[in-house]
Amino acid sequence: MEEFDLHKKRITEILGEDNLVVTLKSLTLYRDYLRKNLDTPCTMTGIESFPWEEKYVFGLDDITEDEALKIKQPSCTDTYELKRFEDLINEDKGILVKVKRVYDNQRFILGLASLKAINETSKNHTLLDDYSVWFVNY
Repeated sequence: MEEFDLHKKRITEILGEDNLVVTLKSLTLYRDYLRKNLDTPCTMTGIESFPWEEKYVFGLDDITEDEALKIKQPSCTDTYELKRFEDLINEDKGILVKVKRVYDNQRFILGLASLKAINETSKNHTLLDDYSVWFVNY
């Protein structure tokens, strides 16, 4: 079975065939499922550059400015600990979570689809990966 088919099978088990499209209802169902099934503590990092970082990644701006901004902004290279799921859901950003940056304890609210579990062999990694695949593709 192809990897995408495995994702779809697990996602369908969570949401059912009738709720695969990303809507407020399906996001709420997915959030409630993840609240119950993610193991804590859950240590995460970014999947890819956060929107504010892209111009630095592609060399379009001064890298020293990027380093200065990383002190106050969340970065895809940071390590975070999941603190809680937000009640507010955003159809554009999906499920929102409050995280604590490990090295300085700063807290941020981030879209869960932009995060992955650091431990790639964990149940959390699979759960978060499935969610991101669903949110981006459905």
